[in-house]
Amino acid sequence: MGISLSFSVEHDQVRRESFGEYCYRIYSDGQLIARYWHDYRGDDHGIEFINGEKEDGPVGRMTDFLEGGGPQPLVLSDRAVAYIKRKLGASA
Repeated sequence: MGISLSFSVEHDQVRRESFGEYCYRIYSDGQLIARYWHDYRGDDHGIEFINGEKEDGPVGRMTDFLEGGGPQPLVLSDRAVAYIKRKLGASA
């Protein structure tokens, strides 16, 4: 039986330059596990896990990783959840 994990995403409220990166904190069951970023256009993006492992362009484009925003809650896509579970060694 696989490990059940619940993920949440929060926009990191750090001050950014006009064309700077947008940063997010990713939590698993309330514990910070990674920081995710994308450039102002969403062309470049990457993730850094708290263990120091980094990867550019996980699961395709930024829109393949994050969903929602604006009036909708910000959430990880199904592809992002599967990717993170794989990285954490948990079954999807």
